[in-house]
Amino acid sequence: MGFEGEFACYEPLRRLLESEKVKALHNRLKIRHQEEENDEFEFSITKKEDLTLSIQLPDLVLAIDGSYLVAKAENGFPGAEFGYVTIASVLIDLKLVKELEHDEFISPKKFRETEKASTIESVFPGFNVILDSERNAKASLRRTLFEELKSNVIFTDGETLLDTFEELLKLKINNDTGQRPKSPIDGFEEDEMTYGIGEYICNKSGESLFSSDALRLHELMNPGGSNGEMFGQIMSTIEKLWLVHILRAFEKKGWLSTLRRVAFFMDGPLAVFSTSSWLTKVIEEELIRINNLQKQINGQDLIIIGIEKSGTFFNHFIDIDTTKDGISNKFPAQSALLLNDDYIKRNIIFSDSKKPYGQDTYFGRKFFYKTLSGQKLVPVVAFFTNYQKNLKTAKPDQFSRLADVMQLLDQLVSSRYPNSVSPLVSAHSEAAIPLNLGKRIFEDIAKEIREKSKEC
Repeated sequence: MGFEGEFACYEPLRRLLESEKVKALHNRLKIRHQEEENDEFEFSITKKEDLTLSIQLPDLVLAIDGSYLVAKAENGFPGAEFGYVTIASVLIDLKLVKELEHDEFISPKKFRETEKASTIESVFPGFNVILDSERNAKASLRRTLFEELKSNVIFTDGETLLDTFEELLKLKINNDTGQRPKSPIDGFEEDEMTYGIGEYICNKSGESLFSSDALRLHELMNPGGSNGEMFGQIMSTIEKLWLVHILRAFEKKGWLSTLRRVAFFMDGPLAVFSTSSWLTKVIEEELIRINNLQKQINGQDLIIIGIEKSGTFFNHFIDIDTTKDGISNKFPAQSALLLNDDYIKRNIIFSDSKKPYGQDTYFGRKFFYKTLSGQKLVPVVAFFTNYQKNLKTAKPDQFSRLADVMQLLDQLVSSRYPNSVSPLVSAHSEAAIPLNLGKRIFEDIAKEIREKSKEC
Protein backbone atom coordinates (compact mmCIF):
# COMPACT_ATOMS: atom_id res chain seq x y z
CA MET A 1 0.00 0.00 0.00
CA GLY A 2 1.61 3.24 -1.15
CA PHE A 3 1.87 6.45 0.84
CA GLU A 4 0.14 9.64 -0.20
CA GLY A 5 2.13 11.36 -2.93
CA GLU A 6 4.34 8.32 -3.49
CA PHE A 7 4.69 7.04 -7.07
CA ALA A 8 6.01 3.69 -8.21
CA CYS A 9 9.20 3.47 -10.26
CA TYR A 10 9.88 1.05 -13.11
CA GLU A 11 12.15 -1.29 -11.15
CA PRO A 12 9.30 -3.32 -9.57
CA LEU A 13 7.74 -3.73 -13.03
CA ARG A 14 11.02 -4.98 -14.48
CA ARG A 15 11.39 -7.50 -11.65
CA LEU A 16 7.82 -8.66 -12.25
CA LEU A 17 8.41 -9.25 -15.95
CA GLU A 18 11.67 -11.09 -15.35
CA SER A 19 10.48 -13.09 -12.35
CA GLU A 20 11.03 -16.83 -12.72
CA LYS A 21 7.96 -17.47 -10.56
CA VAL A 22 5.78 -15.40 -12.88
CA LYS A 23 7.18 -17.20 -15.93
CA ALA A 24 6.69 -20.59 -14.29
CA LEU A 25 3.08 -19.79 -13.41
CA HIS A 26 2.43 -18.51 -16.92
CA ASN A 27 3.72 -21.78 -18.40
CA ARG A 28 1.21 -23.70 -16.29
CA LEU A 29 -1.82 -21.66 -17.41
CA LYS A 30 -4.63 -23.45 -19.20
CA ILE A 31 -5.09 -21.63 -22.50
CA ARG A 32 -8.38 -21.41 -24.36
CA HIS A 33 -7.71 -21.84 -28.06
CA GLN A 34 -9.91 -19.65 -30.22
CA GLU A 35 -12.29 -21.64 -32.37
CA GLU A 36 -11.62 -21.31 -36.05
CA GLU A 37 -13.86 -19.07 -38.14
CA ASN A 38 -15.68 -21.86 -39.89
CA ASP A 39 -19.20 -22.92 -40.80
CA GLU A 40 -19.71 -24.62 -37.42
CA PHE A 41 -20.29 -21.25 -35.80
CA GLU A 42 -22.81 -20.30 -38.48
CA PHE A 43 -24.83 -23.47 -37.91
CA SER A 44 -25.11 -22.67 -34.19
CA ILE A 45 -26.99 -19.44 -34.82
CA THR A 46 -30.76 -19.14 -34.45
CA LYS A 47 -32.28 -16.52 -36.74
CA LYS A 48 -35.34 -14.55 -35.75
CA GLU A 49 -36.88 -15.01 -39.20
CA ASP A 50 -36.99 -18.77 -38.62
CA LEU A 51 -39.17 -18.43 -35.49
CA THR A 52 -42.87 -17.70 -35.13
CA LEU A 53 -44.16 -14.72 -33.15
CA SER A 54 -47.14 -15.05 -30.82
CA ILE A 55 -50.49 -13.71 -31.95
CA GLN A 56 -50.49 -11.18 -29.12
CA LEU A 57 -47.27 -9.54 -27.96
CA PRO A 58 -46.95 -7.59 -24.70
CA ASP A 59 -47.70 -3.90 -25.05
CA LEU A 60 -46.60 -3.02 -21.53
CA VAL A 61 -43.12 -3.42 -20.06
CA LEU A 62 -42.40 -3.41 -16.34
CA ALA A 63 -38.72 -2.85 -15.55
CA ILE A 64 -37.16 -3.34 -12.11
CA ASP A 65 -33.79 -1.97 -11.09
CA GLY A 66 -32.08 -1.04 -7.85
CA SER A 67 -29.37 1.28 -6.64
CA TYR A 68 -27.46 1.74 -3.40
CA LEU A 69 -25.27 4.38 -1.86
CA VAL A 70 -22.94 4.10 1.13
CA ALA A 71 -22.94 7.23 3.29
CA LYS A 72 -21.12 8.28 6.43
CA ALA A 73 -23.09 8.25 9.69
CA GLU A 74 -22.35 11.11 12.08
CA ASN A 75 -22.60 9.33 15.43
CA GLY A 76 -19.15 9.94 16.87
CA PHE A 77 -17.79 6.47 16.06
CA PRO A 78 -15.03 6.22 13.42
CA GLY A 79 -16.03 4.64 10.13
CA ALA A 80 -19.74 4.56 10.97
CA GLU A 81 -21.85 4.25 7.84
CA PHE A 82 -25.26 3.34 6.54
CA GLY A 83 -26.52 2.06 3.17
CA TYR A 84 -29.26 3.82 1.23
CA VAL A 85 -31.07 1.34 -1.06
CA THR A 86 -33.74 2.14 -3.65
CA ILE A 87 -35.72 -0.20 -5.88
CA ALA A 88 -37.52 1.34 -8.85
CA SER A 89 -40.39 -0.08 -10.90
CA VAL A 90 -41.12 1.61 -14.23
CA LEU A 91 -44.11 0.76 -16.43
CA ILE A 92 -43.77 1.69 -20.11
CA ASP A 93 -46.76 1.77 -22.48
CA LEU A 94 -45.40 0.51 -25.80
CA LYS A 95 -48.57 1.54 -27.65
CA LEU A 96 -48.10 5.16 -26.69
CA VAL A 97 -44.42 4.98 -27.58
CA LYS A 98 -45.28 3.63 -31.03
CA GLU A 99 -47.83 6.38 -31.58
CA LEU A 100 -45.27 9.05 -30.73
CA GLU A 101 -42.77 7.58 -33.18
CA HIS A 102 -44.93 8.93 -36.01
CA ASP A 103 -44.50 12.53 -34.78
CA GLU A 104 -41.75 14.57 -36.39
CA PHE A 105 -41.02 16.26 -33.06
CA ILE A 106 -41.85 14.36 -29.88
CA SER A 107 -43.07 16.45 -26.99
CA PRO A 108 -41.02 15.69 -23.83
CA LYS A 109 -44.24 15.98 -21.82
CA LYS A 110 -46.02 13.41 -23.99
CA PHE A 111 -43.02 11.10 -23.87
CA ARG A 112 -42.97 11.25 -20.08
CA GLU A 113 -46.60 10.15 -20.12
CA THR A 114 -45.55 6.83 -21.66
CA GLU A 115 -43.82 5.96 -18.36
CA LYS A 116 -45.07 5.63 -14.82
CA ALA A 117 -42.60 5.04 -12.03
CA SER A 118 -42.62 4.01 -8.40
CA THR A 119 -39.73 3.65 -5.96
CA ILE A 120 -39.25 2.12 -2.56
CA GLU A 121 -36.40 3.29 -0.39
CA SER A 122 -34.70 1.83 2.62
CA VAL A 123 -31.82 2.76 4.91
CA PHE A 124 -29.72 0.01 6.51
CA PRO A 125 -27.17 0.37 9.31
CA GLY A 126 -23.60 -0.62 8.57
CA PHE A 127 -20.37 -0.72 10.54
CA ASN A 128 -20.44 1.05 13.93
CA VAL A 129 -24.15 1.98 13.66
CA ILE A 130 -26.26 0.71 16.58
CA LEU A 131 -29.99 1.34 16.76
CA ASP A 132 -32.15 1.71 19.86
CA SER A 133 -31.26 -0.94 22.43
CA GLU A 134 -29.64 -3.42 20.03
CA ARG A 135 -26.37 -4.94 21.18
CA ASN A 136 -24.31 -4.20 18.06
CA ALA A 137 -24.36 -3.19 14.40
CA LYS A 138 -25.14 -6.69 13.17
CA ALA A 139 -28.21 -6.98 15.39
CA SER A 140 -29.30 -3.52 14.23
CA LEU A 141 -29.01 -4.60 10.60
CA ARG A 142 -31.02 -7.77 11.21
CA ARG A 143 -33.89 -5.88 12.82
CA THR A 144 -33.87 -3.17 10.15
CA LEU A 145 -34.00 -5.70 7.31
CA PHE A 146 -36.98 -7.39 8.93
CA GLU A 147 -38.78 -4.06 9.46
CA GLU A 148 -38.09 -2.87 5.90
CA LEU A 149 -39.50 -6.05 4.36
CA LYS A 150 -42.53 -5.69 6.60
CA SER A 151 -43.16 -2.04 5.69
CA ASN A 152 -43.14 -2.39 1.89
CA VAL A 153 -46.24 -3.49 0.01
CA ILE A 154 -47.70 -3.00 -3.46
CA PHE A 155 -51.38 -2.94 -2.53
CA THR A 156 -52.47 -1.42 0.75
CA ASP A 157 -54.81 -4.35 1.37
CA GLY A 158 -52.37 -7.04 0.18
CA GLU A 159 -49.52 -9.03 1.57
CA THR A 160 -46.30 -7.26 2.49
CA LEU A 161 -42.90 -7.95 0.99
CA LEU A 162 -42.16 -9.80 4.22
CA ASP A 163 -45.23 -12.00 3.66
CA THR A 164 -43.93 -12.82 0.19
CA PHE A 165 -40.51 -13.70 1.57
CA GLU A 166 -42.00 -15.86 4.32
CA GLU A 167 -43.99 -17.85 1.75
CA LEU A 168 -40.70 -18.59 0.02
CA LEU A 169 -39.11 -19.41 3.37
CA LYS A 170 -41.87 -21.95 4.07
CA LEU A 171 -40.98 -23.69 0.81
CA LYS A 172 -37.38 -23.87 1.94
CA ILE A 173 -38.31 -25.18 5.39
CA ASN A 174 -40.53 -27.88 3.89
CA ASN A 175 -37.80 -29.03 1.52
CA ASP A 176 -34.77 -28.43 3.75
CA THR A 177 -32.88 -31.58 4.69
CA GLY A 178 -29.35 -30.21 4.89
CA GLN A 179 -27.38 -28.68 7.71
CA ARG A 180 -28.67 -25.31 8.84
CA PRO A 181 -26.47 -22.20 9.12
CA LYS A 182 -25.21 -20.91 12.44
CA SER A 183 -27.15 -18.68 14.80
CA PRO A 184 -26.78 -14.92 14.16
CA ILE A 185 -26.72 -14.14 17.90
CA ASP A 186 -23.37 -13.29 19.44
CA GLY A 187 -22.16 -15.95 21.86
CA PHE A 188 -24.32 -18.66 20.26
CA GLU A 189 -22.57 -18.90 16.89
CA GLU A 190 -21.96 -22.63 17.31
CA ASP A 191 -25.69 -23.36 17.53
CA GLU A 192 -27.80 -24.00 14.45
CA MET A 193 -30.16 -21.27 13.32
CA THR A 194 -33.78 -21.81 14.32
CA TYR A 195 -36.10 -20.95 11.42
CA GLY A 196 -39.37 -19.25 12.21
CA ILE A 197 -41.99 -16.82 10.92
CA GLY A 198 -42.09 -13.17 11.99
CA GLU A 199 -40.20 -12.08 15.10
CA TYR A 200 -39.69 -14.82 17.68
CA ILE A 201 -37.51 -15.62 20.69
CA CYS A 202 -34.46 -17.85 20.55
CA ASN A 203 -35.02 -20.63 23.10
CA LYS A 204 -31.31 -20.67 24.02
CA SER A 205 -30.30 -17.01 24.20
CA GLY A 206 -33.68 -15.47 24.94
CA GLU A 207 -33.01 -12.82 22.27
CA SER A 208 -35.06 -11.92 19.22
CA LEU A 209 -34.75 -13.80 15.97
CA PHE A 210 -36.40 -12.80 12.67
CA SER A 211 -37.64 -14.76 9.69
CA SER A 212 -35.40 -12.59 7.50
CA ASP A 213 -32.34 -13.92 9.37
CA ALA A 214 -32.62 -16.90 7.02
CA LEU A 215 -31.28 -14.67 4.23
CA ARG A 216 -28.01 -14.54 6.21
CA LEU A 217 -27.20 -11.12 4.77
CA HIS A 218 -25.92 -10.08 8.19
CA GLU A 219 -23.01 -12.49 7.69
CA LEU A 220 -21.65 -10.16 5.02
CA MET A 221 -21.11 -7.30 7.46
CA ASN A 222 -17.50 -6.21 7.64
CA PRO A 223 -16.84 -5.56 11.35
CA GLY A 224 -13.94 -3.23 10.66
CA GLY A 225 -14.62 -1.28 7.49
CA SER A 226 -16.93 -0.33 4.65
CA ASN A 227 -19.87 -2.58 3.73
CA GLY A 228 -20.57 -1.73 0.09
CA GLU A 229 -20.64 -5.40 -0.88
CA MET A 230 -23.25 -6.17 1.77
CA PHE A 231 -25.51 -3.30 0.72
CA GLY A 232 -25.18 -4.42 -2.90
CA GLN A 233 -26.31 -7.93 -1.99
CA ILE A 234 -29.21 -6.56 0.04
CA MET A 235 -30.30 -4.52 -2.98
CA SER A 236 -30.00 -7.46 -5.36
CA THR A 237 -31.95 -9.76 -3.03
CA ILE A 238 -34.79 -7.26 -2.58
CA GLU A 239 -35.00 -6.82 -6.37
CA LYS A 240 -35.71 -10.52 -6.84
CA LEU A 241 -38.19 -10.60 -3.95
CA TRP A 242 -39.95 -7.58 -5.45
CA LEU A 243 -40.50 -9.43 -8.75
CA VAL A 244 -42.13 -12.35 -6.94
CA HIS A 245 -44.09 -9.89 -4.78
CA ILE A 246 -45.57 -8.23 -7.88
CA LEU A 247 -46.62 -11.53 -9.45
CA ARG A 248 -48.18 -12.79 -6.23
CA ALA A 249 -50.05 -9.50 -5.85
CA PHE A 250 -51.61 -9.93 -9.29
CA GLU A 251 -52.59 -13.47 -8.36
CA LYS A 252 -54.21 -12.33 -5.09
CA LYS A 253 -56.16 -9.65 -6.97
CA GLY A 254 -57.41 -12.15 -9.53
CA TRP A 255 -55.61 -10.25 -12.28
CA LEU A 256 -53.56 -13.07 -13.80
CA SER A 257 -55.27 -12.56 -17.16
CA THR A 258 -53.63 -9.13 -17.44
CA LEU A 259 -50.15 -10.66 -17.39
CA ARG A 260 -50.51 -11.60 -21.06
CA ARG A 261 -49.90 -7.93 -21.82
CA VAL A 262 -46.85 -7.40 -19.60
CA ALA A 263 -43.20 -8.26 -20.13
CA PHE A 264 -40.93 -8.07 -17.08
CA PHE A 265 -37.34 -6.82 -17.32
CA MET A 266 -34.77 -7.11 -14.54
CA ASP A 267 -31.39 -5.44 -14.40
CA GLY A 268 -28.70 -8.10 -14.23
CA PRO A 269 -29.03 -11.88 -14.32
CA LEU A 270 -32.03 -13.85 -13.09
CA ALA A 271 -30.02 -15.20 -10.21
CA VAL A 272 -29.46 -14.88 -6.47
CA PHE A 273 -25.89 -15.02 -5.19
CA SER A 274 -24.04 -15.05 -1.90
CA THR A 275 -25.66 -15.99 1.42
CA SER A 276 -29.24 -15.76 0.12
CA SER A 277 -28.62 -17.95 -2.94
CA TRP A 278 -31.00 -20.56 -1.50
CA LEU A 279 -33.76 -18.26 -2.74
CA THR A 280 -32.98 -19.41 -6.28
CA LYS A 281 -34.72 -22.77 -5.97
CA VAL A 282 -37.81 -21.47 -4.17
CA ILE A 283 -38.16 -18.49 -6.52
CA GLU A 284 -37.96 -20.94 -9.41
CA GLU A 285 -40.65 -23.07 -7.77
CA GLU A 286 -42.90 -20.05 -7.17
CA LEU A 287 -42.47 -18.69 -10.70
CA ILE A 288 -43.38 -22.07 -12.15
CA ARG A 289 -46.51 -22.21 -9.99
CA ILE A 290 -47.68 -18.72 -10.96
CA ASN A 291 -46.78 -19.26 -14.62
CA ASN A 292 -48.82 -22.45 -14.78
CA LEU A 293 -51.83 -20.67 -13.27
CA GLN A 294 -51.72 -17.74 -15.70
CA LYS A 295 -50.94 -20.05 -18.64
CA GLN A 296 -54.24 -21.83 -18.09
CA ILE A 297 -55.87 -18.43 -18.70
CA ASN A 298 -53.56 -16.81 -21.24
CA GLY A 299 -52.29 -19.86 -23.12
CA GLN A 300 -48.62 -18.86 -23.09
CA ASP A 301 -45.66 -18.44 -20.74
CA LEU A 302 -44.75 -15.27 -18.92
CA ILE A 303 -41.95 -13.15 -20.33
CA ILE A 304 -39.35 -12.48 -17.63
CA ILE A 305 -35.98 -11.25 -18.86
CA GLY A 306 -32.78 -10.23 -17.13
CA ILE A 307 -30.17 -8.19 -19.00
CA GLU A 308 -26.46 -8.58 -18.24
CA LYS A 309 -24.90 -5.28 -19.31
CA SER A 310 -21.30 -6.25 -18.64
CA GLY A 311 -19.11 -9.08 -17.46
CA THR A 312 -17.54 -12.24 -18.82
CA PHE A 313 -20.43 -13.26 -21.07
CA PHE A 314 -20.77 -9.83 -22.64
CA ASN A 315 -17.01 -9.68 -23.23
CA HIS A 316 -17.13 -13.07 -24.95
CA PHE A 317 -19.95 -11.88 -27.18
CA ILE A 318 -17.75 -9.00 -28.30
CA ASP A 319 -14.94 -11.48 -29.00
CA ILE A 320 -17.02 -13.75 -31.24
CA ASP A 321 -18.42 -10.73 -33.06
CA THR A 322 -14.88 -9.71 -34.04
CA THR A 323 -12.74 -11.37 -36.70
CA LYS A 324 -9.06 -12.18 -36.28
CA ASP A 325 -8.31 -9.03 -38.25
CA GLY A 326 -10.14 -6.92 -35.67
CA ILE A 327 -13.21 -6.27 -37.80
CA SER A 328 -16.50 -6.29 -35.91
CA ASN A 329 -20.00 -7.32 -37.03
CA LYS A 330 -19.09 -10.92 -37.76
CA PHE A 331 -22.25 -11.98 -35.90
CA PRO A 332 -25.42 -11.48 -38.03
CA ALA A 333 -28.14 -9.09 -36.89
CA GLN A 334 -31.47 -10.43 -35.54
CA SER A 335 -29.75 -13.68 -34.63
CA ALA A 336 -29.08 -15.50 -31.37
CA LEU A 337 -26.47 -17.89 -30.09
CA LEU A 338 -28.21 -20.18 -27.60
CA LEU A 339 -25.83 -21.28 -24.87
CA ASN A 340 -25.58 -24.75 -23.40
CA ASP A 341 -23.44 -25.99 -20.54
CA ASP A 342 -20.70 -27.38 -22.77
CA TYR A 343 -20.25 -24.13 -24.69
CA ILE A 344 -20.15 -22.05 -21.51
CA LYS A 345 -17.53 -24.24 -19.83
CA ARG A 346 -15.44 -24.61 -22.98
CA ASN A 347 -15.40 -20.96 -24.04
CA ILE A 348 -16.51 -18.59 -21.27
CA ILE A 349 -16.08 -19.89 -17.72
CA PHE A 350 -13.76 -22.88 -17.64
CA SER A 351 -14.93 -25.79 -15.50
CA ASP A 352 -14.71 -29.56 -15.58
CA SER A 353 -17.49 -29.92 -13.01
CA LYS A 354 -20.38 -32.20 -13.86
CA LYS A 355 -22.75 -29.77 -12.17
CA PRO A 356 -24.44 -27.53 -14.79
CA TYR A 357 -23.37 -23.91 -14.86
CA GLY A 358 -25.46 -21.75 -12.53
CA GLN A 359 -27.50 -24.65 -11.17
CA ASP A 360 -27.52 -23.27 -7.63
CA THR A 361 -27.87 -19.58 -8.45
CA TYR A 362 -29.82 -19.03 -11.70
CA PHE A 363 -33.56 -19.30 -12.35
CA GLY A 364 -33.08 -18.38 -16.01
CA ARG A 365 -30.75 -19.22 -18.89
CA LYS A 366 -28.61 -17.01 -21.11
CA PHE A 367 -28.17 -16.43 -24.80
CA PHE A 368 -26.51 -13.87 -27.06
CA TYR A 369 -28.63 -11.69 -29.31
CA LYS A 370 -27.67 -9.04 -31.86
CA THR A 371 -30.57 -6.69 -32.50
CA LEU A 372 -31.78 -5.26 -35.80
CA SER A 373 -29.77 -2.11 -35.09
CA GLY A 374 -26.62 -4.15 -34.43
CA GLN A 375 -26.49 -3.84 -30.63
CA LYS A 376 -25.21 -6.83 -28.68
CA LEU A 377 -27.26 -8.04 -25.69
CA VAL A 378 -26.92 -10.84 -23.15
CA PRO A 379 -30.49 -11.68 -22.05
CA VAL A 380 -31.40 -14.23 -19.39
CA VAL A 381 -34.92 -15.67 -19.77
CA ALA A 382 -36.78 -17.42 -16.97
CA PHE A 383 -37.44 -21.13 -17.39
CA PHE A 384 -40.65 -22.84 -16.32
CA THR A 385 -40.05 -26.54 -17.02
CA ASN A 386 -37.25 -29.04 -16.49
CA TYR A 387 -36.92 -29.27 -20.27
CA GLN A 388 -36.32 -25.52 -20.55
CA LYS A 389 -33.89 -25.69 -17.64
CA ASN A 390 -31.81 -28.55 -19.09
CA LEU A 391 -28.46 -26.99 -20.04
CA LYS A 392 -27.21 -30.08 -21.83
CA THR A 393 -28.95 -28.81 -24.94
CA ALA A 394 -29.81 -25.37 -26.31
CA LYS A 395 -32.81 -25.54 -28.61
CA PRO A 396 -35.13 -22.62 -29.47
CA ASP A 397 -38.10 -24.15 -27.63
CA GLN A 398 -35.99 -24.32 -24.45
CA PHE A 399 -35.99 -20.51 -24.33
CA SER A 400 -39.47 -19.39 -23.37
CA ARG A 401 -41.14 -17.37 -26.15
CA LEU A 402 -37.83 -16.77 -27.87
CA ALA A 403 -39.30 -15.04 -30.95
CA ASP A 404 -41.33 -12.66 -28.78
CA VAL A 405 -38.29 -11.90 -26.65
CA MET A 406 -36.25 -11.11 -29.78
CA GLN A 407 -39.01 -8.80 -31.01
CA LEU A 408 -39.07 -6.93 -27.72
CA LEU A 409 -35.29 -6.60 -27.66
CA ASP A 410 -35.30 -5.15 -31.19
CA GLN A 411 -37.92 -2.67 -30.11
CA LEU A 412 -36.48 -1.72 -26.72
CA VAL A 413 -32.72 -1.71 -27.22
CA SER A 414 -31.23 1.52 -25.93
CA SER A 415 -29.57 3.96 -28.31
CA ARG A 416 -27.81 5.69 -25.38
CA TYR A 417 -26.42 2.52 -23.77
CA PRO A 418 -25.72 -0.10 -26.46
CA ASN A 419 -25.66 -3.08 -24.11
CA SER A 420 -28.98 -2.41 -22.36
CA VAL A 421 -32.66 -1.76 -23.03
CA SER A 422 -34.51 1.52 -22.57
CA PRO A 423 -36.90 0.33 -19.81
CA LEU A 424 -33.95 -0.54 -17.59
CA VAL A 425 -32.31 2.79 -18.35
CA SER A 426 -35.48 4.50 -17.12
CA ALA A 427 -35.69 2.24 -14.06
CA HIS A 428 -32.07 2.91 -13.16
CA SER A 429 -32.64 6.66 -13.47
CA GLU A 430 -35.54 6.37 -11.05
CA ALA A 431 -33.52 4.25 -8.63
CA ALA A 432 -30.41 6.43 -8.76
CA ILE A 433 -32.34 9.72 -8.68
CA PRO A 434 -35.66 8.75 -7.09
CA LEU A 435 -37.91 11.61 -8.23
CA ASN A 436 -40.91 9.62 -7.04
CA LEU A 437 -39.38 8.73 -3.68
CA GLY A 438 -42.02 8.04 -1.09
CA LYS A 439 -44.87 7.81 -3.60
CA ARG A 440 -46.66 4.53 -3.29
CA ILE A 441 -48.04 4.71 -6.80
CA PHE A 442 -47.46 1.10 -7.83
CA GLU A 443 -51.08 0.48 -6.98
CA ASP A 444 -51.99 3.09 -9.61
CA ILE A 445 -49.63 1.43 -12.09
CA ALA A 446 -51.25 -1.95 -11.49
CA LYS A 447 -54.73 -0.49 -11.84
CA GLU A 448 -53.71 1.09 -15.12
CA ILE A 449 -52.57 -2.30 -16.41
CA ARG A 450 -55.94 -3.66 -15.36
CA GLU A 451 -57.88 -0.85 -17.06
CA LYS A 452 -55.91 -1.19 -20.29
CA SER A 453 -56.63 -4.92 -20.29
CA LYS A 454 -60.37 -4.21 -20.15
CA GLU A 455 -60.02 -2.11 -23.28
CA CYS A 456 -58.62 -5.06 -25.24
